[in-house]
Amino acid sequence: MPPLLPIIKDRLSRFRNQLRFLPRTFALVRAATGKWTLGWITLLVLQGLLPVATVYLTRALVNGLVDLIGNDVSIAAATPVLIWVALMAGLMLFGELLRGFTNWVRTVQGERVKDYIAGLVHEQSMAVDMAFYESPDFFDHLHRARNDAGHRPVALLENLGSLLQTAITAIAMAGVLLSYGWLLPIALIISTLPALYVVLHHRLLMHQWQLESTAHRRRGWYYDWLLTDRETAAELRLFDLGDRFKSLYQNVRRTLRNRLTQLIKRRSLAEFGAALAAMLITGLAMIWMVWQTARGRHTLGDLALIYQAFSQGQRLMRTLLANVGELYSNSLFLGNLFEFLDMTPGMKDPARPAPMPHRQRYAIRFDHISFRYPGTDRPALEELDLHIHAGQTAAIVGPNGAGKTTLLKLLCRFYDPQSGTIRINDIDIREFAIADLRRQISVLFQEPIRFNASLVENVAMGSVQTVPGPHDLNDAIAAAGAEEIVQRLPDGGNTRLGKWFDGGTDLSAGEWRRIALARAFLRRSPIIVLDEPTSFMDSWAQADWLARFRTLTRGRTALVITHSFTTAMHADIIHVMGAGRITESGTHEQLISLDGRYAWSWRAQYNQESTASTNPANYIVPIQR
Repeated sequence: MPPLLPIIKDRLSRFRNQLRFLPRTFALVRAATGKWTLGWITLLVLQGLLPVATVYLTRALVNGLVDLIGNDVSIAAATPVLIWVALMAGLMLFGELLRGFTNWVRTVQGERVKDYIAGLVHEQSMAVDMAFYESPDFFDHLHRARNDAGHRPVALLENLGSLLQTAITAIAMAGVLLSYGWLLPIALIISTLPALYVVLHHRLLMHQWQLESTAHRRRGWYYDWLLTDRETAAELRLFDLGDRFKSLYQNVRRTLRNRLTQLIKRRSLAEFGAALAAMLITGLAMIWMVWQTARGRHTLGDLALIYQAFSQGQRLMRTLLANVGELYSNSLFLGNLFEFLDMTPGMKDPARPAPMPHRQRYAIRFDHISFRYPGTDRPALEELDLHIHAGQTAAIVGPNGAGKTTLLKLLCRFYDPQSGTIRINDIDIREFAIADLRRQISVLFQEPIRFNASLVENVAMGSVQTVPGPHDLNDAIAAAGAEEIVQRLPDGGNTRLGKWFDGGTDLSAGEWRRIALARAFLRRSPIIVLDEPTSFMDSWAQADWLARFRTLTRGRTALVITHSFTTAMHADIIHVMGAGRITESGTHEQLISLDGRYAWSWRAQYNQESTASTNPANYIVPIQR
């Protein structure tokens, strides 16, 4: 077995290093709770001094009883004892009152701190670059931060309060014992050293396990989500995947459970050994105290005071160590939180952002763009050149993986390219404030969010900077061809969509997409990007939407990413992508006459005399929804 003191020294060093988070933690609590913090500290100081007052009252009461024994009992003689009894009862009542009031203050503080930290986590999640979401390490940090934000702030607050209160009481008790000699305080400190080692050592082991098991716990959460979420229910039943994922979940949980059980077992044995050592030292101290009293050096009241002070001192030291351990553990986890909050986005606004052009029509130019997603060596775009004239509707077609959706991500500055520039009206988009740039762009994403809110609220989320009026909302709904959906719903536009909450009504995939289209049109921005706008629509819905298409994009610069030739044909120009480049450009008729990849794909779908020798790998085959 390694020497105890070097191990304790190492754990203390680690603990001291971890204390660097405490000033920031105190600042966080103060920012969240304001004046509540001062009242809370005052209550803790009062509660910390109450046990010391009780010890002194006990000595006075015991000495009064000793004086009363053997003498004639009278009202006058018993009055001092009764006063001490009344004072102790009053002190106990005051202690209960303080305890209840402190619990109320701590609850208010805890809820404020929890909400404050949750707000910080949400703000940071929205501030970090999209590139962070490509990293498993980021998800580990986010998982730990989100888990800790739910309960760690309240636990930390309780730790800090209990630590302060217990420390005040322990110092006062040590002062009481010191008045009877230096031996008792030293014995009290020595009796707590084994417990100190157990607390620091096993808290560190638990924290290390939490860090090492993060990926496993996230995997367990993922399997649990697969087994319980509405999105996955149908496919898991159809392919009979329930048993597979139940088994995977149980395997992950078994691994986590076994390791945790081993840690708790080792800690329990260590705690038993520490308690045994403390009991031995307490027994020796008690023998010494009785011997001193028998020799007449102390009164029975002194003996009662010393016994109470020593036993309470030991209990307080154990509580103090437990609080230190909890504080240490929580500070380790708060370290995870602070690491997450300290992540800085790489994409930032310029020091002096350029104003957005005043012209309503924006030209877009991609010049020699090369881009790789974080964590991969495969280029998504390579030396891509693309020019979209102001007010022009351009369609981008190409096979999956050609880089079509990457264009919209770069245009919105979710990422920056490794080389090349993207310009709006000849101004590099990196010269604009990111928020200003994004306000100029409406996007229908390939998988838009289905907000569990009313239909009107779903549409209105397209314009949060200004409150849209009923006329604006109706125009956007009509532009997307969603009037029939509104008419069929039980409460019209006020009907809650989705099934997460009571009273919700679900829509088909195509209907949800029309609501997202309405949200995009409400924004009324000069640039509109539509990623697969007609996917999930049936043939009739597509025909209706295409009839509106040119009207909807009139006066705007529009970029339409699609697999559908019938949608692309309505654009002013069609650009064909392949391997991260533009390979062909022109109108539908021009591309057919070129007899290139676009023409091959067109014939593969619509020409019944397509030859078997045509290479299917070269097709841009529309996705049939």
